[in-house]
Amino acid sequence: MSAWMAEHRPDIDWACPQLPPSPDESMALVERLTAHWPADEMAVIGSSLGGFYASVLAHRRGCRAVLLNPAVHPDRDLAHQIGELTAWHDPQLRFRFGPEHVDQLRAMTPPADLDTSRWLAIVAKGDEVLDWREMLARCQGGQVVLLDGGDHALSDFETAHRPTVLRFLGLA
Repeated sequence: MSAWMAEHRPDIDWACPQLPPSPDESMALVERLTAHWPADEMAVIGSSLGGFYASVLAHRRGCRAVLLNPAVHPDRDLAHQIGELTAWHDPQLRFRFGPEHVDQLRAMTPPADLDTSRWLAIVAKGDEVLDWREMLARCQGGQVVLLDGGDHALSDFETAHRPTVLRFLGLA
């Protein structure tokens, strides 16, 4: 998305930061980067844990959101990951994930009855990491693309799903 935005829509404010391990610090960073964006014109996109953060920000700001195989209960799912970890995108990058991070995720979880009407969710039944049924339940009320197969990374994003995202955002 970053490369597409830079090439095709350089006129749009775009931020895609590397988020820190701390959920509180991650949300503070995203809120700081988007504070000047009008909620009725902005959108957030996130995948997996980033999808959770996007849902939090969309709930707080009332903006549109695109959620790609979003984590729904990261406090539960990551509770067994306490310790020193490696970054998924860069195995050389190590960081500490502690019990306080699980508590931060729990504290920022949006309510179950949140407004999802301005959301697009792409959910893969073939997600090997997260339960597609939980993702589907969380995103009901919004536009949902439920894939029969797929994988957690949505490996075919650029060809199969980016056009859907661009149409939803009014960019194509």
